[in-house]
Amino acid sequence: MVKQKLESLKQQLQQQVVGQNHVVEGLLIALIANGHVLLEGLPGTAKTRTVKALAAAMTVDMGRIQFTPDLMPADVVGYEVAQADNAMEMTFVPGPVFNNILLADEINRAPPKVQSALLEAMEERQVTVGGRTHAVPELFLVMATENPIEQEGTYPLPEAQLDRFLLKINVGYLDKADELLMLQLVKGEEKSIAPVETIDPQVILDARKAITEVYCSENMEQYIVELVTATRHPTGKLAEWIAIGGSPRATIAIEKCARAHAWLEDKEFVDPDDVRAVLLPTLGHRLTLSFQASAQKIDEPAVIAELLQQVPVR
Repeated sequence: MVKQKLESLKQQLQQQVVGQNHVVEGLLIALIANGHVLLEGLPGTAKTRTVKALAAAMTVDMGRIQFTPDLMPADVVGYEVAQADNAMEMTFVPGPVFNNILLADEINRAPPKVQSALLEAMEERQVTVGGRTHAVPELFLVMATENPIEQEGTYPLPEAQLDRFLLKINVGYLDKADELLMLQLVKGEEKSIAPVETIDPQVILDARKAITEVYCSENMEQYIVELVTATRHPTGKLAEWIAIGGSPRATIAIEKCARAHAWLEDKEFVDPDDVRAVLLPTLGHRLTLSFQASAQKIDEPAVIAELLQQVPVR
């Protein structure tokens, strides 16, 4: 029953967000694997539309932060104000991070201290204001976006902060057929965002328990470890392209997302196809590429493709 409801959610989102099936699949994997997503894409590629459709279909609270250079940490996590009748008593005013789904738009436009405030909430699932700790909702998904072409006035996320995103997904332009379908869809914008069927957020929490029962064999675990360690001690072309390899957090992310992918594909165990399907979005952003790679115009997909060629399946 849980899986059928998630499949229904997936189909609804794919109808609402035309031509971005890989984004929808990535969001579902992040939801049930209890992680966060970084979307890199050009303006107008339906990043905001996707998160609105997801929040509407799940009937949960959605927040949005438009990151700007003058943003303060309190604008993200919240702040305390003195009560009108007692100045010694402080009342906490929660910020946007206390929504179930949060769109962090253009996260690389805010200064590092603001980025850190959000990333702390993502990692710790709580924020501390005025010496008091406040937990974020149990169902909590941050969908951050960044623009790859507008570098002026931006603060690129450091590698350590990128590592905290479970997935990074590249969002590209649509092909002609999908763009025509999109044009027809947005004629009735308000109607098109309204979900045909909503699902209870408890379904996501149940799915998180279900993926723990998906079997990942010792061979598959060894395959995942060998993929990641091959980026730390690269050979051949990878030695030219990779400056810093994947962290242990990458190993955990690949295994967790492979389980989620297998479960969504109605499998009882993880196979190499599941690992390969999630390798680029889980590992690509955790690699630091060399100057040689930049000079040769080698990107993350090319590095992951070479990695899969070098590391045999167990």
